[in-house]
Amino acid sequence: MLTLHTLQPNPGAKHRKKRLGCGESSGLGKTCGKGNKGQKARSGGSIRPGFEGGQMPLHRRLPKKGFNNTRFRSCIQAINICQLEAFFEAGAVVTENELRAAGLIKGTCDAVKLLANGNLSKALNVTVDFASKAAAEKIAAAGGTLTLLSAAQA
Repeated sequence: MLTLHTLQPNPGAKHRKKRLGCGESSGLGKTCGKGNKGQKARSGGSIRPGFEGGQMPLHRRLPKKGFNNTRFRSCIQAINICQLEAFFEAGAVVTENELRAAGLIKGTCDAVKLLANGNLSKALNVTVDFASKAAAEKIAAAGGTLTLLSAAQA
């Protein structure tokens, strides 16, 4: 039975702090385990990760090859049905500009996709680039209309 007064750390999880400079017999006296002289023996002396003592480091010796799609990927903003329910009145026209005005979309994006999370009780006229099948069904069931811009572009 685990209770508050029986809690204790795992065996070996806690050990005493290393006390440096406490006499030669401690094994960590005088130079405190840092050896004699040199950059790493000085206070505040440390070398950055990847430094190889002035030799050209590995990350600069290796060739830069390959392709990264980060710069070309498309950014699609997702909007849920429950957000439309909360921010728009019945009969409202919902486009990307109205979503930006409501604060549901921020920054740059290539497209807007409507997802089916939540319930919709209002008839809305929604114009977005993409929509899931379930979201389209929920808008139709509420008596609204859904216009997809991606279908017009293709």
